Order: sequence, then structure tokens, then C-alpha cells
Amino acid sequence: MLTRLTLQDFAVVASAELEFGPGMSVISGETGAGKSLLVDALGFLSGMRADSSVVRHGAERAELAAEFALDEDGPALAWLRENALDDGRDCLLRRVIRADGGSRAWVNGRAVTLSQLSELAALLVEIHGQHEHQALLSRSSQLALLDSYGDHAGALQSVRQAAATWAALLDERERLSGQGDVSDRINYLQHQLAELQREDLAPVALAHLVADHRRQAHATGLIAACDGALATLAGDESPSLAGQLQRTRADLARQAEHEPRLREVDALLESAGIQLDEALTLLGQVREDLDADPDQFDRLERRLGRLHDLARKHRVTLDGLQPQAERLAAELAGLQGAGERLDQLNTEIEAARTGWRQAADALGRKRRRAALALSKAVTGLIDELGMGGGRFEAVLEPQPEERPDPQGGERVEFMVAANAGQPPRLLRKVASGGELSRISLAIEVAALGADAVQTMVFDEVDSGIGGAVADIVGRKLRALGESRQVLCVTHLPQVAAQGHGHYRVSKAPVGGITRSSVQKLDDAQREDELARMLGGVEVGREALAAAARLLRDARRAG
Repeated sequence: MLTRLTLQDFAVVASAELEFGPGMSVISGETGAGKSLLVDALGFLSGMRADSSVVRHGAERAELAAEFALDEDGPALAWLRENALDDGRDCLLRRVIRADGGSRAWVNGRAVTLSQLSELAALLVEIHGQHEHQALLSRSSQLALLDSYGDHAGALQSVRQAAATWAALLDERERLSGQGDVSDRINYLQHQLAELQREDLAPVALAHLVADHRRQAHATGLIAACDGALATLAGDESPSLAGQLQRTRADLARQAEHEPRLREVDALLESAGIQLDEALTLLGQVREDLDADPDQFDRLERRLGRLHDLARKHRVTLDGLQPQAERLAAELAGLQGAGERLDQLNTEIEAARTGWRQAADALGRKRRRAALALSKAVTGLIDELGMGGGRFEAVLEPQPEERPDPQGGERVEFMVAANAGQPPRLLRKVASGGELSRISLAIEVAALGADAVQTMVFDEVDSGIGGAVADIVGRKLRALGESRQVLCVTHLPQVAAQGHGHYRVSKAPVGGITRSSVQKLDDAQREDELARMLGGVEVGREALAAAARLLRDARRAG
């Protein structure tokens, strides 16, 4: 639901901030005061293209902002979360249009493209009245409304799943067929894989190979270092470190009775002796394993060289050779089974086509029933709305089955005959903006609650009507406002009286420049405004009485 709309330096509006609540809010004002500017602002916040003409004369830029409160399980909040633009259950749309014609847009303080802005706004607000704003002129919107009206979510999901299965199989067949004769590729892969499989490429084996090669490469130095260390630690020809340690402990032991702390020293030396014995044992084992073998070094050198050559050939590291072999083996297995898989795919594709056809037929039957019901309901409503003899038809058109269609086997086109005796025409071809608005209102009322958009805006929906029909239009809008937020720009008092809230747009010269302002009306001000709408410039007692009666009747009916 729209909670706040803010305008700054927009057209003839220097600054305005409007707060909206649930139900039906009406916007009125004298001709030329700028009533439809609020609708235009929402249009620009919905991604509509703008130019510098919307910037107030003398200003650098126009700034527009709309705040919405979102339902937890609504599609708008789901879209925000999917695009990482969510900020709790609030949503702020902001757009700046510069005097040089450029513009930028933000959602919850983060920059977005106009395409993203438009996609999100379509889930937040529907604007009815001007052709470029009319959501119901889109065939995709018409199909979505029909499916919502008929509660086709389950059947539509079945069609989408069947289409996805069919499409995946077709793509797989196209990919396999596009490979052509793969015998050369198979031979190449077999040769490459054989080269790799002749070597032990396991990470542990490679680590051992590298360690053995390094040991042999430095065998002479290692042997000399080990022999020298053994001679120093435990040699027979010169005083060994181990022998010196034992003599030192004996000397200290004779004096320990005179200085107790020497026993602690002896304990530490005993521990050092144990460590020294372990070091000697390990050092002896290392020395036994060392052997400067030129033949073994040559074998290790050649093997490591082969592996490095393979790594350069396949453009990987040594550790990447085994994963490369696995990739080649997987590709080879896929190519060798391609022929069998193609034969199998043809059978699976035919079964998937049949599954999609069955799901699409079931959805189509539901759509035909819903189209008849919607056509009847809307036709009755447009007759009430002053288009006597008019007719509405939701016409289903079959689609070709060349590719899996997730939307089903047909599309819908909304057709309208505005007057008796006229053939129905495409809804988007209806010439009169007033007729289009009333037809849109009829569709929304007939499909009440069928779509998830919470805010609906009707611009001059009452154009070209009056009297009893105007009262009916007002009551229909108020009824729509019981389950949706409705904003209605109107010049008819019968419609304005039905609003739960009322705003007046007025204009006046300020410093030689005409400016518009917007004011929310209290009960007394509403009565005055309705009287002005009824009586024109001169507001008499009769007009005030009639205005009071309109408000009283609207409250009683609501």
C-alpha cells in the first residue's frame, strides 16, 4: 500500500508531501490545477520515460519519492529479497529527473535501472486511465489477470514444470546433434587419456615422487651431514656428546647432597639424554635410508620430467593432472554413449510433449470457463457504468506447439464493443480515455481480489459521464477500495463523495509564477470542495446542502 508520495520541483509543484491510508482516496481540483500530476509522478516512479519538461522552471532537477508498506507474503517483497534490495517490509522508490534530461532511480537507497524500477513498480501499483499507463493493455497482464480470476495457479504450475522438462530434453538433443561426427574427438580423447593413465597421478604418489627426487638430488650432502652428526653425538674416536653428558651428570650427582637444586639440574639433563638417544636413533634410520644411486636418480628425473611435460601440455599444475584425466574420461564416456542417448531422447521428448499437452489442455479448459465468466461479469458492469449496449469478451487464441510454452497453449485478448451494434475491438485500440478507464474499472471490480497489486490509480475514470452513472462509478470505486487501496482523480462530486479521504489540488501565482499545491481536506473542507464541484465559482446554500447530502449518503452506504 502507498503510504507517502513526495514531490519536489515537479512541473508546477514546488513541494508537496501526501500521506495515504487504506480505502479510496480522491483527488479533485479546478481544471488545469494539476490533478493528474500526482498520477504522472507515480508513472515516472514506475519507470515511465521522462524528459526535462517535467522539471519546474528555474530548478535543476525534479525529485519524486513514493513509500510503500508491503505484505509479508506479497510478490513485491519477494522480488526485493530476490534482488537483494529489501529493507524490512518498507519500500522506498525514488527518482531524480534533471533539467538536462537525464535521470536516476533508487530502491531503498540503492541505485537501480529503469527496467528494474518498472519491474518492481508493476507489483506495487496499477495506473488506469492514460494509454501509456494502462497495465491491462498488456497481453501478458491480461493472461495473468484471467489466470488469477480463475484461480489457475496449480494448473499453470503443472504446465510450467512440463514445459521445463520438455525444453531441457530438446536442448540436450540439440547439443548432442550439433556435435556431428565425433569419431575424431573420441580418438583424440582416447590418446590423451591413455597418456595420463600410464602415470600414477594420485596426490600422495606425486608427493612421494617429488620428495624422493629431492632426496636423491641432495643425497651426497645429506649423507655427509648425517655422518658428521653421528660422529659428534656418539662417535668412538673423539669424546661424544652423549658421553660428555653422562660424565657431567656423575660429577653433579656427587655434589648434590650439598646443593639440593642440582637434583633438578640432573633431572633436566636426564630428559635431555633421553631426547638425545631418540635423535640418535632417528638419525641412524635416516642414514640407513640414504644411498647416492645415480640410476635411481635418473629414473626419478625422467618420470618427473614426463609429468611436467604432461602438465604443460594440458596447461595445468602437477596436482591438476588427475582432475584433467577425470574430465577427459567423462567427456569420452559422454561421446561414446551419444548415439544411444539420441535414440533414447527421441522417446523421452515425445513423452514430455504428451505430458505438456495434457497439462496445457487441462489449463485451457479452465481458462475457457473463466473467460466466459469474466466476459459476462464485465459486460454487466460496463452497462452499469454508462456504456449501455457495450460488450466485453475475453477471447482465447491458440498458440503453436513448436516449442514448449510455460504459459500454456493459448493467449487471451481482451476485446470491447463500446456501444451496441459495434463489433468488438482490441481493448488497446479503444480510442476514448474515459471509456478505457471505465472498462478497466469494470474489469478490476469483476476480478476483485484476483491480482496481488494493492494500489490502483484511476485517472479521470469519470470522463464523459454524470448523474446516476457517476454515482454508480463512485460506489464501484468505493467497493474496490474495501480490498485494495484506490486513488482516483475526479471532477465529479458524486465520485469524490465516495472517497474515504479527499485531496484538493489548487493553483495560484507566486512571485509571478503559477504554482500548484495539494491539501488534504477535513470534513468541513470536503463539503466546501464538493459544493464548488457542484455549483462552480459561485457556491450557494443549495450547493452546500447538496454536498452535505452526498457525503451523508456515501457514509450511510459505506
